[in-house]
Amino acid sequence: MKKSFKVVTLVAAFSMVSAVAVAPATFAATTKIKACLALDTGGVDDKSFNASAWAGAQAAKSVAEVSYLAATSDADYAPNIKKLVDAKCTIIVGVGFLINGAIVDAAKANPGTKFAIVDQDGMDHGAKGDQYPGAVVPNLKGLTFGTNQSAFQAGYLAAGFSKTGKVATYGGLNIPPVTIYMDGFTRGVAYYNKLKRKNVVVYGWDTAKQDGTFVGGFSDQAKALQISKNFEQQGADVIFPVAGGLGGATANNSMASHKSVVIWVDSDGFVQVPQYKSVLLTSVLKGVGVSVTSVITDTAKKKFTSTTYVGTLANKGTGLAGYHSLATKVNAVLQREVRALGTAITAGTVDVTK
Repeated sequence: MKKSFKVVTLVAAFSMVSAVAVAPATFAATTKIKACLALDTGGVDDKSFNASAWAGAQAAKSVAEVSYLAATSDADYAPNIKKLVDAKCTIIVGVGFLINGAIVDAAKANPGTKFAIVDQDGMDHGAKGDQYPGAVVPNLKGLTFGTNQSAFQAGYLAAGFSKTGKVATYGGLNIPPVTIYMDGFTRGVAYYNKLKRKNVVVYGWDTAKQDGTFVGGFSDQAKALQISKNFEQQGADVIFPVAGGLGGATANNSMASHKSVVIWVDSDGFVQVPQYKSVLLTSVLKGVGVSVTSVITDTAKKKFTSTTYVGTLANKGTGLAGYHSLATKVNAVLQREVRALGTAITAGTVDVTK
């Protein structure tokens, strides 16, 4: 079926949805560029990854006219990017790890257009993606995130909050931008166990095998729901879905069962999905919006470079949201320990990869 070219133009004022997002500076006497997003599957209103990217693009409205193309499957990636190239976009931002190959190919074929890719380093790693270190593509910038840092905090929090001594995580797909969260979360639980001499169990991810529980995509609500129920049946009372909008299936189940709470991913779930606020413990934030805003404004100011962006706790490219509705249920000592852990991670005294 022929895909339609959907363009969304800004018509209203915008407020950032991510707690790590920041408003861009105002650039006087700057001619607006044309900034375009090639989205991943899941839709622009996925309340998570794509939504954050689109929010970041809208935050650059003072310097850019912004539009996007949504993908319904991976077959849409290359055609969508070509449409954006043909539309004479000044910069094209690919949103998601899976779109990387199509972005690299397009950047190499169109050196006069600027490109960026969310959740990849912006390097050309060869046709099979296995050539490291990769080759620099001068007109392509990688936007990456050390989300294992904040996920490590979330794991420590989950372990300290759990009443059953069992927590869980699952992913959409077994790809690095997903598993980095799961790895950090699991290692954070292990760190809690080490310090407190506890034995909190994590279902859904094995750090040694680097494998675990996955939906197989980001759209199967029924499977995400069943995974969540299975975790509860095993005793997990804190669940961390790393599957974009599929976290809604987990949150709905938690609200119905009253057996678990949920840690949201990418954006602040309390803001993005307030209907689930009664079961949201916190959110592990990825500053997708911040990075997209930055690369668009840099392009408008003619300061674009191919140097990879890395979002960390230190530069607020990742972080934990507040506890919001569940704040009174999180022990004050545990809250202080989680904050102190973030400081230690930033200082380099705690290694989140071990």
